[in-house]
Amino acid sequence: MNRQKIVITRKIPESYVNDLKKQFEVVMWSSEDQPVTREYLLNEVKDASAILSMLTDTIDRELLSQGSELKVVANMAVGYDNIDVQAARDLGITVCNTPDILSDTTADLAFALMMATARRIVEAAEMVKQGKWLSWSPYFLAGYEIHHKTIGIVGMGKIGEAIAKRATGFDMNILYYNRSRKPDAEQRLGAVYADLDTLLQESDFIVCMIPLTAQTKGLFGEKEFKKMKRTAIFINAARGAVVDESALIAALEAGEIAGAGLDVFEKEPIDANHPLLQFPNVVALPHIGSATHETRSAMIALCCENITRVLRGERPKTEVKS
Repeated sequence: MNRQKIVITRKIPESYVNDLKKQFEVVMWSSEDQPVTREYLLNEVKDASAILSMLTDTIDRELLSQGSELKVVANMAVGYDNIDVQAARDLGITVCNTPDILSDTTADLAFALMMATARRIVEAAEMVKQGKWLSWSPYFLAGYEIHHKTIGIVGMGKIGEAIAKRATGFDMNILYYNRSRKPDAEQRLGAVYADLDTLLQESDFIVCMIPLTAQTKGLFGEKEFKKMKRTAIFINAARGAVVDESALIAALEAGEIAGAGLDVFEKEPIDANHPLLQFPNVVALPHIGSATHETRSAMIALCCENITRVLRGERPKTEVKS
């Protein structure tokens, strides 16, 4: 009897692979840093029962249709905009993600990005390294305070709530915009629901944590940036495509906002010559929101558990329902 086959689209620690190999055939892309090729994936999925995918992999209808034995796709991310979930549903394929376990880690990064941008941390550190720190003056590298300011969180999911929790430690006023009200978060965290226009107009920090959908693509455009305070700082640790980058560039050039902290971009990896990277008031990171040893290990373990459950005929732990 042939064993069910699992395709892993990026190199992961051997300990997880060895555990899976006790029950299944496992095929793994050989590189940790380079994404799997389309050709490789199309070929390997033909007789595969499961895919352990990364957010950089395009799991579309064409690919899913190639897998006549395919039962489950376990995505190593909270978001699953890289997967055609409707196609998977049509083909009877279960889609899983890794929610909750990375909420605190990503919130840490988003808050760190906010602090780094507001206090010009990266700019200051580079100045020291380059030997450009020559003297002190009253407004030398003066940034913006965070404590007692207003933070506006767009997308009040688990990560958004975790960011709000951190904001309470800085005595911040917390506004949030979400598809639905969060009464529990309002009570626990003192968060106040606001419509998007009000949030944009009143917040000192706008933190984007919305998922990428057809409705949210390009949500932050010219009109939205014009509504922000000139002293506002925009943070995006969600998905790059929810922002119209040309509009963000224009807002920065015109001084319509004070700065931006970005962990995600429309096209990743972002080109080193991209206009956004030329602004000293932009802190840019290479999509590392959940990048800690502890969290990434937990994400891999959850993907493996979801795959194992489905291939055994059991319900997965974190199935995508939408």
